[in-house]
Amino acid sequence: MKDAYGDHVKVALDGHVAVVTLDRPPHNFVSVEFMADLADAMEAADCANGVRAIVLQSEGRTFSGGADFSSPTDKVASGMGGVGDLYTQAVRLFSIEKPIVAAVQGSAVGAGLGLALVADFRVASPEARFVANFVKLAFHPGFGLTHTLPRVVGQQRASLMFLTGRRIKAEEALGWGLVDELVPAEDLRGAALALAKEIAENAPLAVVSTRKTLRAQLAADVKAQTAIEHEAQSILRATEDFQEGVRSVAERRAGNFQGR
Repeated sequence: MKDAYGDHVKVALDGHVAVVTLDRPPHNFVSVEFMADLADAMEAADCANGVRAIVLQSEGRTFSGGADFSSPTDKVASGMGGVGDLYTQAVRLFSIEKPIVAAVQGSAVGAGLGLALVADFRVASPEARFVANFVKLAFHPGFGLTHTLPRVVGQQRASLMFLTGRRIKAEEALGWGLVDELVPAEDLRGAALALAKEIAENAPLAVVSTRKTLRAQLAADVKAQTAIEHEAQSILRATEDFQEGVRSVAERRAGNFQGR
């Protein structure tokens, strides 16, 4: 296992825990290449001798701002082919067998929320926010979120997040079960590592076997769901409202949507 994958993913070992760090601050926007590097790092950690749990954390003030649709050079921003490639990498993450603990220090937005939901557990600081803002972009949710989010918070709360695009604060997310532990920012990484080590001190074969039963066919379900999401996104991406949504989010204003 290497200590770096690409330019923006770092890996370190702490006992039986692999700590994977997203290092693309300040917002850790996802891209196809970035996600491929992350999947490579996570798979290497998953296969490494002695690794029993993984911590997923990020540098900067945002856990992950999701896809940057305003970027003219990003494959995800340039067309639906890039989005499909991104989801291929996402499915790889859901195929990891070792338990994952995410440390969320800031906003997890769109695909960044999807990334947080790859983890079994989320430890967050009070500054964390969880946002499924797709409708504000005049877009359809992706990254398998229409499967993973209801699985964690229930259908009703997932619908609230999807249809309003509301920012859910960390304290409310704790009550919903979207966050498992809420700790001060200065204790965040230590708390995520402590939870991962608590898992790692148990019998590793039993942990993996139990997790496999609990998650069932999650990777296959996410793969099937991303295909449905991608089809709906392809239709909406061709609309005038989508162009307005990208502009309005970039300009931090409400969208002037016309339904066309």
